[in-house]
Amino acid sequence: MKAPPRLQTLIDEGLIDTVVRQLMSGKEAMVFVVRCGDETRCAKVYKEATHRSFRQAVDYTENRKVKNTRQARAMAKGSRYGRESQEAAWQSAEVDALYRLAAAGVRVPKPYNFHEGVLLMELVTDEHGDAAPRLNDVAFTPEQALAHHASLLTEVVRMLCAGVVHGDLSEFNILLAADGPVIIDLPQAVDAAGNNHAKRMLLRDVENLRDFFGRCAPELLATDHGCEIWALYERGVLTPETPLTGVFVQPTGAVDVGGVMREIDDARAEEAARRLRMATPS
Repeated sequence: MKAPPRLQTLIDEGLIDTVVRQLMSGKEAMVFVVRCGDETRCAKVYKEATHRSFRQAVDYTENRKVKNTRQARAMAKGSRYGRESQEAAWQSAEVDALYRLAAAGVRVPKPYNFHEGVLLMELVTDEHGDAAPRLNDVAFTPEQALAHHASLLTEVVRMLCAGVVHGDLSEFNILLAADGPVIIDLPQAVDAAGNNHAKRMLLRDVENLRDFFGRCAPELLATDHGCEIWALYERGVLTPETPLTGVFVQPTGAVDVGGVMREIDDARAEEAARRLRMATPS
């Protein structure tokens, strides 16, 4: 196929040879299958901020580092340079998370390069060598659901041990490769220690996994792995090898009313943002 202008730049730079086909188009980016020498990879072309509907919520961008104070001031003012800087920071967040998680052994696509708003990375494939499907497009037996759920919990723990919370994990951004699930789409990933919303996001990620696989294996619906994982993390004893039970007993004590109200307000804001995204065409 004819290379889109953003990918033609990579061809001119010698980073890819040809564009094979478009793989998907979402609210955040368009993904293409490309050839690099003897290898088939994928290129994620981020859409310009004006053409995207996902809001870069403050919950996700809290405490993200910028290059210098000039950028920080510009981003705070919302100037054109500030918006461009914010967009670049949003894109580089996924790149940084991918490299960080790949180094930690998390099952994510291997990143190769990031150039002019295009992320070049591994093409995740199924047992036939075709592009792997999303979990949402696959039917599972109860045994398969239990196995994949356990596998993904290990990946969530491995991510947390690397200091990262996905923040938007669900059946729509996990691919089923030939050798098991692979986690994708990380521009909203947050720093576990530096973001005040990290716990809530981690709990939601784990709940999404439980609810999805619980459709096939109902016994999962009674588990509470999220609170268990976070409690172990806060105590500094969480490792990828830590056995999980799915059982968590809330400690007794005084209730932090202010904290509860903040959680309710955050949940309302997230639901409003979710409805806005659903109402906006891709």
